Amino acid sequence: MTTMRSIAAAALSAVAAVSLTVAAPGVAAAEDDDLPVPWTIGAGVAAQAAAPDSPPPGSNDWSCEPGEDHPNPVVLVHGLIANRTVNWQTFSPLLANEGYCVFALTYGVTDLNSALPLYQPGGMTTMQDSAAELEAFVDRVLDATGANKVDLLGHSEGTIMPAWYVTKLGGEAVVDKYVSLTPLWEGTNPAGLATLYQTAERLGLDSAVDGVVGTACASCTQFLMGSDYFAELNEAGMFSPDVEYTNIVTRYDELIVPYTSGTAEGPNITNHVLQETCPTDFAEHGAVMADPVAAGHVLNALDPANSRPVPCTVVTPLGAEPPPEW
Repeated sequence: MTTMRSIAAAALSAVAAVSLTVAAPGVAAAEDDDLPVPWTIGAGVAAQAAAPDSPPPGSNDWSCEPGEDHPNPVVLVHGLIANRTVNWQTFSPLLANEGYCVFALTYGVTDLNSALPLYQPGGMTTMQDSAAELEAFVDRVLDATGANKVDLLGHSEGTIMPAWYVTKLGGEAVVDKYVSLTPLWEGTNPAGLATLYQTAERLGLDSAVDGVVGTACASCTQFLMGSDYFAELNEAGMFSPDVEYTNIVTRYDELIVPYTSGTAEGPNITNHVLQETCPTDFAEHGAVMADPVAAGHVLNALDPANSRPVPCTVVTPLGAEPPPEW
């Protein structure tokens, strides 16, 4: 659920991000033909300004053939008000450098948003509609690569929207690992919005609220604790027993309230709180998009047979210095 607050924070570092080079602070030095990996959310703002809604570096090579080490393509699923460009400037090149076939889509763009000149935010249609877009995209990835399954890496809305695809649209048959950055399995209640919405329901005003909010953002009320969306997911079972889930959360998440909404229990579920791994990680909701501590957990979740120590470095809401080994 990347929001305007996160995007505004990213904009503060956009000027610096434009001038980043391979050897500059915040960018991992490239080796041989490796892509540079920027550890700053400003890189997404700069990339969007240069080429709106372009595939992030290392992604959407439709001739990519998965190797034996990483047989599953990785599909990147962005958050609310984000798109593939803004969300994945760090993780896409990182995963490509690791030898993964990486694919990224922008979903949930309304007719109104698509006409905006500088920025086309995604995730704005209902999550059911977006899940259908994800289904079609995954099918295309499987057809192009010849793979049997994919792994999902999502951020915010990109963690909870795919649950509909997996459990309601048959995605569990082709999804192997489901890795989530700042998920919200129980919904969220930022600034008491879920409580206010539930009050509106009791007063019979929810339809009016949906009419006003839904015109701009049909998914927005679906995020709230107690929404019909979560009720329907829980009715069928939120988690598929055939999928391996990894949840990565931050205590400083200002949008997933409480942050523990992103954790869950089950034999096929692993939870990571970033600050338990690294006390100097101060990433909030948006900064997890460029967090080397989170990246360490992601790499281990995707390839548990070759797990490596998760790095610890200082992470701020705008970015981080890469660990020496990266």
